[in-house]
Amino acid sequence: MKGYGIKLRPYLLLANAVSLGIVLGLLFLSYSRMLLDRSTFLWLGGATLAAGLLSFAVHYALVRPLERSVERIGEASREIASGSFGTEVPIVGTAEFRQLAEGFNAMSRQLDESFTRLRRSEESRRELVANAAHDLRTPLALLQSHAEALQDGLIRDEETFRRYVNTIRTESARLGALVQDLFELSRIDAEAEELRPVPLVLEDVLVETLNAFSPRLEARRIDARVALPDPAPAVLGTELAMRRILGNLLDNAIRHSPEGGVVRIEAAAEGPGRLKIVVADEGEGVPRQERERIFERFYRVDPSRRRDGSGGGLGLAIAKALVEKLGGEIGVEDGVPKGSAFWFTVPQAQR
Repeated sequence: MKGYGIKLRPYLLLANAVSLGIVLGLLFLSYSRMLLDRSTFLWLGGATLAAGLLSFAVHYALVRPLERSVERIGEASREIASGSFGTEVPIVGTAEFRQLAEGFNAMSRQLDESFTRLRRSEESRRELVANAAHDLRTPLALLQSHAEALQDGLIRDEETFRRYVNTIRTESARLGALVQDLFELSRIDAEAEELRPVPLVLEDVLVETLNAFSPRLEARRIDARVALPDPAPAVLGTELAMRRILGNLLDNAIRHSPEGGVVRIEAAAEGPGRLKIVVADEGEGVPRQERERIFERFYRVDPSRRRDGSGGGLGLAIAKALVEKLGGEIGVEDGVPKGSAFWFTVPQAQR
């Protein structure tokens, strides 16, 4: 059985009564030692007793607000224990109780924010698992069905045979890319690899990134136009992270650009010590109501707006995670005159 002990108010009143009793006892003892007549002794004794009773009454009244403050904190604590995070108490009473209430409210807000993040993290984890299972199931089903058709000898003509083999190769590459993206996200979340930024010439990183994407740009007849300040700026980052960020944004721009379109890559100073890099396409654009979620894992804008099925919905999430680790920000806005303009900022370095 749980014992609660004596409550605060009775304890303070009892302490006051004991102290008053000691004081009154000493006073009456002093009066008895004085050469006082009976009437004077009674008058002094009555006055002393009345003063003691008045002091006890004032103490009784003053203790009540303190007790109420403690009760409020106790009630709020029970609400938090029952799962009602974010509960706050009024800041009233003496300085110490006001400080206690402020500290309690700060703790309650932090608990509410922490559990909100935990809930969102759990929801994101469930959504991640569900979306990953869906995206893995599709290529696996195609691989299985095409492999079984080839194994059973159902494909006779050469053209269909090549088409099936090409599908198997394409879906295997897509599956491998998805698994690699999941692996990279897990490494970023676990901080398995510490990013140590060093000065990098942005032009060099862009040249290597564009060279890697040149076959896709040529296949879709997309013109990549680069506009950099003169001299070419340097940024603080890692070559692998910068190439992955630019590569993911460029991959997204290519997938959503029409054939024969233009992809623009621009850079400009963004305040002291910051560089803003923009990758713009001439696609359909991102609706304003979806711009906050476009960087979530596996989140896709309306699939009917996609020009191909090569994306797994992780590229922008990886770009966001890497940009934030480099100390920058990332976002999307309307392109000019159409399309989308994905931008991110990174610290600028001296060349």
